[in-house]
Amino acid sequence: MANSRSFYFWLWLCISVSLSFSSKAVDCSTDTVGLCTPTIEEIIDEVVTETIEYEADGYTVTTTTETTTTTTTVTNVDSGDLLDGDNGFVQPRYEGDMDQDFGGQGPATMPSGSGCYNLGTDKCAQITGSGNSTSAMGVEGMGTTFVNTVDISSLDIENGGRTNYTIKVDKRDAQDRIYMHITGKNGNTNVFSGTDILSESGVASGYQEYENGFDFAGTITTLIIEIGGRDINMAIGPLFDDITINVLYNVISTIVQESITSVEMWVAYGGSTETEVIDIVENIIDHNDFVEQPNGEIDIEPIQEPDTEVSYEMVEMEMEMPVMEIEIPEMEMEMPEMEMASVETEIEMEMEMEMPEPEVEVETQPEPEPEPEVNEPEPEPEPEVSEPEPEEVQDEPTEEDTEETEPTTKEEPEQEKSSSEATKDEDSKEDMEESEDKDQDEVKKEESKKEVAAKKILKKMGDKGRYDSANQLKTLIVMQVLGNSKSFFEAQQSLNDIEGFFTDNVIPDAELTTNNIAQYFLFAGSDGLMDEMIMQQWQK
Repeated sequence: MANSRSFYFWLWLCISVSLSFSSKAVDCSTDTVGLCTPTIEEIIDEVVTETIEYEADGYTVTTTTETTTTTTTVTNVDSGDLLDGDNGFVQPRYEGDMDQDFGGQGPATMPSGSGCYNLGTDKCAQITGSGNSTSAMGVEGMGTTFVNTVDISSLDIENGGRTNYTIKVDKRDAQDRIYMHITGKNGNTNVFSGTDILSESGVASGYQEYENGFDFAGTITTLIIEIGGRDINMAIGPLFDDITINVLYNVISTIVQESITSVEMWVAYGGSTETEVIDIVENIIDHNDFVEQPNGEIDIEPIQEPDTEVSYEMVEMEMEMPVMEIEIPEMEMEMPEMEMASVETEIEMEMEMEMPEPEVEVETQPEPEPEPEVNEPEPEPEPEVSEPEPEEVQDEPTEEDTEETEPTTKEEPEQEKSSSEATKDEDSKEDMEESEDKDQDEVKKEESKKEVAAKKILKKMGDKGRYDSANQLKTLIVMQVLGNSKSFFEAQQSLNDIEGFFTDNVIPDAELTTNNIAQYFLFAGSDGLMDEMIMQQWQK
């Protein structure tokens, strides 16, 4: 894989894992007969998808979790007394207090007062038929019936339940009989049908309160209540009053919630990029405040740092302070330089003492003074003359030069003087060069001190603090101090506005003024120019 960031090699690797969790199972459905146990079922279905995206300098791992939470709640809802007129299911005539006759099959009466015996002094219902037939609801041994049909479609019963009833009965003759029958329908279809014989013939039940119910499944929209029986001895037939009918039904509600969570993780090769990313994140956290807004969003606001004016003089003083701290170690470092300088001066003194020795040899050269009288071209003393080779320029004598040997010997003292002066000049030049070198060394030391101070100032800022506006200005000033360009921060001359340049005249707003002269020159000039161009084309 290439290291260049301009080249990318993409590879997607997807891994999907499906997980399901259920806290409790619901045992209720449309086929359930009767009441279900109230239950809350929560099913969590998680699909985890992991995507790996490879790049040149690392890879990104994206983990996406799709969570579907299905909550199913089962409750038992009570319809209330269907035969209570206040609940809105029946009219007053069909209420369960039996103030009026429901209507039905066979003869019946509606006594009151003492005629209701133990049922109270208000009205009640009495079965007086002695016949023995089958009722409209299919119940045998019927002489009289009271029938009440109730529409309960507004309850939206769809998952079964139970129909409960209560009734008060006073059977004065043991040979009589009385029953309770309820039929539940979904439209025209019978869903359930239940019959309870409250008191059979031959049982001296007297006054009793009966209660029971019938389970059903599915949907019901109508209830048919039938109360019937026989008055066998034709004396006092069975009496009843205060009927209640309640429907308890199952309600199943399902709530589905979906959520998607995505987490990205960047993994860098070698770890260097990851460190840089962490440094950047820490820098952002250190220099910003995270403020949560009322709507839940989080705003990033820069930390307001105290205003501190940074000037050229302040930075220059700060750069000079560290120099004072390191003056003592610098003096210790200069001590060997002084020793080296003394050693150099001693060497120079020894060289000066040694230099006159060839001059003494030159003074001994007058020994071949009688030789000029000889006219021979090759005098023997030539090797003696060649001895002062240390001098810079010495030519071998020729026939013509031998005659001039005497004046050369006289000029030798001048040469000796010039050589001494040359050495002095050389010494003075060396002294000047040494002083210049010392000045340059001092300048370099001063510059190095400033550089050390500048590095300390930048180090105090830290990697994160250097991005502060004040520290950035300080960095700029440090560069100017090192560059010795103090004039950069000198006050600049401000430019004055031209007197009378601005006027108090107000240009009218929302008003277009007409300038006939300007329009004439604008339109007439352009029209004339266009006509002239057309005429030139026509003439050609």
